[in-house]
Amino acid sequence: MEIKVKEILSQETEYIEIGCHRRDSRVEEIIRFVKLHQGTIEATKQEKKYQIPLSEIYYIEAVDDKTFIYLSKSCYESHKRLYEFEELLADRSFARISKSVVVNLMKITSIKPALNGRFLCQLKNNENVIISRKYVAEIKERLRG
Repeated sequence: MEIKVKEILSQETEYIEIGCHRRDSRVEEIIRFVKLHQGTIEATKQEKKYQIPLSEIYYIEAVDDKTFIYLSKSCYESHKRLYEFEELLADRSFARISKSVVVNLMKITSIKPALNGRFLCQLKNNENVIISRKYVAEIKERLRG
């Protein structure tokens, strides 16, 4: 596959066009990558509002009726519920891995078996999150992609 970039200078909306003979796994990966890098999520930290780029999010966790957004070295809070994030990010590289966590699949470095059919998921920032038994097959399938 040859990739050509053509820049058109105009005042119109930006877009990316992919020319291909067929939509295969390589093209799907390019689409996922582009979608991941567009968009932000509003979150708060110490009562200040921030726009967090989706590509910087490692995982989102629900704890005691609060939702936290974890980046490499920082944490923000959101008023959205976890299921809202799951719906919002369904077509991006995010997936639910347990009752309380949605993870950015692009931030996973390794997955290994843990106890009771669960798996331990190591992220690029060396944090570990648990994949519940219920979600293991789906996560394996999405990572195989």
